[in-house]
Amino acid sequence: MEQRLHPRPHLTRARWTDLGGPWGFTYDDANVGLDEGWSTRVDVFDREIVVPFPPESRASGIADPSFHPYVWYRRTFELSEEDRSGRLLLHFGAVDYRAHVWVNGQVVAEHEGGHTPFSADITSVLVEGEQVVVVRAEDQPRDLSQPRGKQDWEPEPHKIWYHRTTGIWQPVWLEPVPRVSIRTLRW
Repeated sequence: MEQRLHPRPHLTRARWTDLGGPWGFTYDDANVGLDEGWSTRVDVFDREIVVPFPPESRASGIADPSFHPYVWYRRTFELSEEDRSGRLLLHFGAVDYRAHVWVNGQVVAEHEGGHTPFSADITSVLVEGEQVVVVRAEDQPRDLSQPRGKQDWEPEPHKIWYHRTTGIWQPVWLEPVPRVSIRTLRW
């Protein structure tokens, strides 16, 4: 029997759904997606990406090291009745660098910081049947004021720098929780 590893091992819950795997994907080099309402469209997602790998990585199925400051993702999922019994949290391990997240056409999260996790309670935007999550990530490759670790701002890595990481690059998962639950621990 395969053992799934929870993406947040210090706060695991028995029930969770891994949203890793194939997502719809597209580049938005002209930065028109917000104005054209891509958060509610299907037709613009012209390729597939394997999440949680960034489009620069071979593991993503894309392996494009070019500069693309705006990228969009789309995925659908179904919920069981048990998942609807409390609240439903959508977690992102990390999205580089600025993220806007919609579920069923409604904004549920905005986050800045390419190396920090974030989550959203999506209970109030759930619909009957299929659910749709859309993510827009912005990562300006030449903005040297943006924290980047050792990511390169040149087209190809040089000296001690690594390839860039744009968009979703850490696990994405759903977590049903009771109406009252523990969110964080401090010790």
